[in-house]
Amino acid sequence: MANETIIAEVEGMLNDLLAAQPEDFLVSIKVRPTNNIKIFIDSDLGMSIEKCVRYNRKLYAQIEEKALFPDGNFSLEISSPGVDEPLKTHRQFVKNIGRKVLIVFNDETEKEGKLLEVTETDLLLEQITGKGKKTETNQFLIPFDNINKTIVQVEF
Repeated sequence: MANETIIAEVEGMLNDLLAAQPEDFLVSIKVRPTNNIKIFIDSDLGMSIEKCVRYNRKLYAQIEEKALFPDGNFSLEISSPGVDEPLKTHRQFVKNIGRKVLIVFNDETEKEGKLLEVTETDLLLEQITGKGKKTETNQFLIPFDNINKTIVQVEF
């Protein structure tokens, strides 16, 4: 079975599971040549390890039942995206409003600032430069089409 077909099957099963928890959503699915299925899910309310384990057990059983891998030779990993994973879905951007992000543009230039707003087509970033009386605040409206990746910056 081709990877695209497997991904579509797994996505369908997972979306059925996620429907019971509308705050949870799919970020991405990858299938490696070793039949390792790697799934990132996220939640508007935060994703616990326990929740990932529950999804893993239910989905694993469904994949076995449907015999997507007739010889049973597959592995399944379900986790939430780590802090080093770029934001991929619109919901992730919305969830991270108010946080500091690093935006890498298509031309590889970067801009760091606070994510203020998110629409369907762009985001509003606030950048504060300088210190004391020389502090300057600028806002930038950035179309998603111009963004290569966006990574949330962890602040301590």
